[in-house]
Amino acid sequence: MMSLLWLLPITLALGLGGVVLFAWSVRSGQYEDLDAAAYRILNDDEPPRPHRDGQGPR
Repeated sequence: MMSLLWLLPITLALGLGGVVLFAWSVRSGQYEDLDAAAYRILNDDEPPRPHRDGQGPR
């Protein structure tokens, strides 16, 4: 029973901290454009670098 006196406030504080961090992330625009990150990985802007020996991949 004594452990409940420690665990309950810690649990409530962690839960409140999670809600505060989630609210901050929504207000700062973290969830505005979810699709751009998915398409950014498919964009090949940088050409492949040649091998050290100049002959290309083996």
